[in-house]
Amino acid sequence: MHTHHSFPIPIIYHTSLFHSPNSLQPLQKLCNCINRLTTSRISQMGHEKSRLISHKLEAFPNFRLCSVSGRKTEIVEIHARNPRFHILFVPGNPGVISFYTDFLESLYEQMGETASITGENWRSFNWTYITLRKGILYSHDWEQGKMFTLKEQIDHKINFIHQELQALEVPLILVGHSIGSYMSLEIFKRIPEKVAYFIALYPFLAVNAKSQQQSIIKIISRSQLQSNLISATVALLGFLPISATRFIAKISLGKSWSSTAIDALCTSILKYHTMRNVLYLVMTEFEELVKAPDWEFMRKKRNRIAFLYGDDDHWGPLDMHDEVVKQVPDAVVEVEREGHTHSFSCTVAGSVWVARHIATLIKKTMV
Repeated sequence: MHTHHSFPIPIIYHTSLFHSPNSLQPLQKLCNCINRLTTSRISQMGHEKSRLISHKLEAFPNFRLCSVSGRKTEIVEIHARNPRFHILFVPGNPGVISFYTDFLESLYEQMGETASITGENWRSFNWTYITLRKGILYSHDWEQGKMFTLKEQIDHKINFIHQELQALEVPLILVGHSIGSYMSLEIFKRIPEKVAYFIALYPFLAVNAKSQQQSIIKIISRSQLQSNLISATVALLGFLPISATRFIAKISLGKSWSSTAIDALCTSILKYHTMRNVLYLVMTEFEELVKAPDWEFMRKKRNRIAFLYGDDDHWGPLDMHDEVVKQVPDAVVEVEREGHTHSFSCTVAGSVWVARHIATLIKKTMV
């Protein structure tokens, strides 16, 4: 029988309260309540976070769980009534789609409701559920603690397209952020017949040997001990009350981060296996991206590819921007100089600006 990997959630209680099976009923009710709240949050999150879309718009983000190749994954959808395009958004590491809710809402609005939008969590970045055994609450990990490589994440996305977007009757536009740009490019290479256009946002396409930050991150990700320690520290923060973690996040990150991004950080990232997967994936990214990008493929598809770089971004440095311009002539390659960062979706201003840029680009090239 299939079982899920589980971890005890520390709970302080008086042992005399649990001498009989009936005495566990209140705690069992608590488990059921937690699971119901978790499930309902998926469907309600879109309505709770729809602040950028004006009230006259009828479509709102809908969060739901779906099974892809037997693996549960969380997706967000915004359905247009009469779409002319379908946009599939591939997030960057850590692969949590709720970081991009403001951005996807704004993109829908900027497109004038002409595009349906889908975004999907990466494998392992999904909901847990709670059960009770012998008076102890256990948090269950759907993926049994498994960690996934860059290649496995790409395969998961392709399976998702075959399963969920097979019957599309409108052009599919891939939009990727950071390492999600690399993943989208690989998807484009493997199923080019399904992709009408590809847009890379602040793309991480190759290791930046000049970046000290990347050198440090690489060392940490390759060390199991350091990765475990960091993941455990992050998980300890996750045991704090949500109000406490929000306060810490606001103090640490400043006022620029949106409430949507802070909520995503506090509810989705502060878990041991989530953070462990983040670092493991980073390790496989550095192993894979030492290779040169596939310039030949990009030249062949240059009329169906666009890039947006930042003017101060070690993941997508201007050196790489210049190399793309050189290697892929006639492709759309632009630089954002408005002061937004690599993590543009964590601010409302960044989300709106990038959404407007994408909408303008699509209207110029595909309408």
